[in-house]
Amino acid sequence: MSTHKNRTNRALTLLPLIGIALFVVFYIIAAINYPGGSYVAQNQTGFSFKNNYLCDLLDNQAINGALNSARIYARISLAILCFSLILLWYHLPKLFDRKNKAQTIMSITGILSLIITLFLASGIHDIIIRIAGVFGVAALLISFIELYKANYYKLLIFGIICLFLFLTNYYIYETEILINKLPLIQKATFLSFINWFVLLSIHTYRKLR
Repeated sequence: MSTHKNRTNRALTLLPLIGIALFVVFYIIAAINYPGGSYVAQNQTGFSFKNNYLCDLLDNQAINGALNSARIYARISLAILCFSLILLWYHLPKLFDRKNKAQTIMSITGILSLIITLFLASGIHDIIIRIAGVFGVAALLISFIELYKANYYKLLIFGIICLFLFLTNYYIYETEILINKLPLIQKATFLSFINWFVLLSIHTYRKLR
């Protein structure tokens, strides 16, 4: 019975990887279906990797004024990603041998951040980002402490790089310094976080073997 339960727990730690893969697929479909327009070139055709933000795909109306036919795919992908990462934060304490209350807080704040992120398409984008960001940063900082104590130094360094990129995004967005580079920096940050989450899932899975 115990062996069956362990196998089930291991399998569940891999679900975030499946969700991340599905997220990528749906977001590519969304980008293909985006009518066009960006804050740099309002009349451009289609989605520009250089000029469009990922959140542009979530809006009801594309920047060029057309009905955004990409939004359904983008919202599905966002929901899949959020639920997948909720599972990751829920299972992450299993990565550590020594359990403590900080890990519980880490899971709760990480999960809250993602639940709030689900409402990105609600029309209050900036408020959602700020609130989700506060919970997310709290979860990250606690995870860094736990990774350090458990000697997961490579995961720690990678996570710190991700946080630095996130804070760089926020600084550019608020000050508008290098704002024309922000869409590319946003995607680099997002890819970094995705890769970090993948590594966390893999390490958690291996820990339970």
